[in-house]
Amino acid sequence: MSRTNIIKHSIPYASMNIRPSYVITCAFSLLALVCSPSESAADSYEKLNYRTPILNDGSEANYQKFTLSTDQAKTLTAISFDTTGTTELVDVLEIGVKHLRQAGNRDFGKTRQIGKNIKLEGKLAFPKGKHACQLLIRTKKGANLLHHVALQITAFHFADGSQLEVPLQANYQGQYLAYPIHLQGEFDCHTFRIPGINQANNGDLLAVYDLRYNSRKDLQEDIDIGLSVSKDAGQTWTDPRPIMDMGEYGGKSQKENGCSDPGILVDKATGEIFVAAVWTHGKPNTHQWVAKGSEPGYDIHRSSQFMVVRSKDHGLTWSEPENWTQKLKQESWHLFAPAPGNGITMKNGTLVMPSQGRDAKGLPFSNITWSNDHGLTWQVSAAATDDTSECAVAELSDGSLMLNIRDNRNRKDKSDSNGRAVRVSRDLGKSWEKHSSDHGALPEPTCMASLISHANNPGQLFFSNPRNKKSRMDMTIQMSLDDGKNWPEKYHILLDSGRGNGYSSLVMIDDKTIGILYEASVADLVFQKILIKDFTDNDWRKLRID
Repeated sequence: MSRTNIIKHSIPYASMNIRPSYVITCAFSLLALVCSPSESAADSYEKLNYRTPILNDGSEANYQKFTLSTDQAKTLTAISFDTTGTTELVDVLEIGVKHLRQAGNRDFGKTRQIGKNIKLEGKLAFPKGKHACQLLIRTKKGANLLHHVALQITAFHFADGSQLEVPLQANYQGQYLAYPIHLQGEFDCHTFRIPGINQANNGDLLAVYDLRYNSRKDLQEDIDIGLSVSKDAGQTWTDPRPIMDMGEYGGKSQKENGCSDPGILVDKATGEIFVAAVWTHGKPNTHQWVAKGSEPGYDIHRSSQFMVVRSKDHGLTWSEPENWTQKLKQESWHLFAPAPGNGITMKNGTLVMPSQGRDAKGLPFSNITWSNDHGLTWQVSAAATDDTSECAVAELSDGSLMLNIRDNRNRKDKSDSNGRAVRVSRDLGKSWEKHSSDHGALPEPTCMASLISHANNPGQLFFSNPRNKKSRMDMTIQMSLDDGKNWPEKYHILLDSGRGNGYSSLVMIDDKTIGILYEASVADLVFQKILIKDFTDNDWRKLRID
């Protein structure tokens, strides 16, 4: 049975009338255990460095967590806000505040009276001590993704006539809006995972990902490769549709014919689009990266397969899946697979896919697969390094290739040497040399990441990953202006400090704008747009969490 349509409905959130923002709010209530009333010398306010994408689907979202400490029992009657830095006030429909506590959250109030200055009125008694609170926001459905929403508390007003003044943070630009590609359970699909994004030659943005129908589980499971398309630079997206579905091949169920980990490559000369993924046939309760989940040889019953679909009309129609395993994989290898994310077209027209595998001993490695004849034939490079897997490739200003690599050593290494493995090749992967940023410059919790170059600004690179050594949180985009030798903190933008699955994929939308598709803390996949000038014109670095 091949799926040609996915019917939209929401489970489990929609069936229970629960949105992800509510789930996160509930999670914050657990923090009340450590933020319960305690002795405080004077009234005080503390804004915590917490950031999440603000979904532009009209749902309520968490904007900020803060603590209010009172020097005695007091009744809060109003909170004043300043909205300087908000691009368009009409984007904001409603704001509200909750008091988070173990005994149950309490609503302070909500308002739809949005202006440059806002006074949210309510009545809530607080005992003496420290209290965790949450600022909530609801934005207009379809609000422009390049707009910022900025809310700053300026004062707390109490029934006894006292008030706590809060100084404004200078040049505060607030938070970015995000388009939710998938909330868990939507479109008759449990989970979307593993993003890849690229731009077709007609300007459309193409997002690919795993359609994990039954659960969040990796292969082996019922998984297809899905596609969403944006014709307006990422502002809106089409509903998902499967473009790689092995159906019930070989008499086995869809649950034993899963495809996963898509990578998308656009030939900038011809416009042809390649989407590659790994297919596992049979082998229930296995994983291609573990033990006999994938074995030497080409037999589909033993080894996972390197699969490709193509489009010659900017993603409108797609070929049947092609099996490239025998022309790419060495027979002795346990596994050869595309690396998820995106491939590139070099300035000389060479097509390059990042790839990965397990060698004859079953040990993981990372490399590239390339073509200099527009995809008629392909060459597989030498391994860039070992004990590594998912990787991203970018062309540097001198025409060499940089491979930025997930390194399994970082599972244990949380020291100063934690960081992405980085290799450079000047001969399409025949040989590799260690880059100066290798291990230490780009910390990771061991996760997939993304790397792209600016086609018209030599030496300018962008990198995204969960910038945290211990956990997949703090999704951050970083910019380098010297081919990745340095990644200054002043060029970091924190998008989501919450915990998610951490995979991301970057794309150049135009010379002034980049886009990112990533696994967020508030949704399976979100898309956000960032003006390149924001890396130098804002104060985002003050919001980072180390």
